[in-house]
Amino acid sequence: MKLFREIFGRIWALWGIIVFVPSMFVALLFYVFCFLMKEPQAARWHRTVSRIWMYYFLFLVGCPLRVKGANHFIKGENYVVTCNHSSLMDVPVTTPFMPNANKTIAKKSFTAIPFFGWIYALGSVLVDRKSDASRRKSIDDMKKILTLGLDMVIYPEGTRNKTGEPLKSFYDGAFKLAIDMNKRVVPTLIFNTGKALPPGKPFFFLPYKLEMHFLPPVESKGKSVAELKAEVFKMMWDYYVANRS
Repeated sequence: MKLFREIFGRIWALWGIIVFVPSMFVALLFYVFCFLMKEPQAARWHRTVSRIWMYYFLFLVGCPLRVKGANHFIKGENYVVTCNHSSLMDVPVTTPFMPNANKTIAKKSFTAIPFFGWIYALGSVLVDRKSDASRRKSIDDMKKILTLGLDMVIYPEGTRNKTGEPLKSFYDGAFKLAIDMNKRVVPTLIFNTGKALPPGKPFFFLPYKLEMHFLPPVESKGKSVAELKAEVFKMMWDYYVANRS
């Protein structure tokens, strides 16, 4: 059974590439309109194209997405959204299927990937983690994104969780941003992306039903970074443990 799973996972990874690459080039024809728009209109268009593309991609690779709790997003309000992070599948799930147009904090190194890197950069605030100047600039860029009325999507664990625990410890950045900008935090849990595309296992992919659950917004006003971080961490940990399959 294990051998069959290993073989199937690699065959399915090949199918994923066969679906992903041609569909990406079709999507690129529509992403170019982002250059004719200013923010936040460009981000909204980017999200629309990404949602259509990813809807069909996820369907064809057997990874349909169920979203729960979108009603927690109030029209006219924008947020700092904190997501757990266990797989490279997390970014193509979060960016398109958030209720609001958004940008994601993302590693600059991914922009080196031909064609995909361009799409990735359009939907992201890029940061070079090895550069203090880049990290400082990313903070300013994220504040500008929130000022424009867009959501800012952040993975507070920093890197993918390979520990086997529901979450890794959180960094302060997302919570300091929320407090500085007086924005509420929407804790968000993504399920099964790590099963579909496991971290640390190259060229391996399996069909799984994916889910993204939004929890009620957490007020940042009047709280320290440590208090807000601890509150969101506990909410996300408890919810993940109670709802994982």
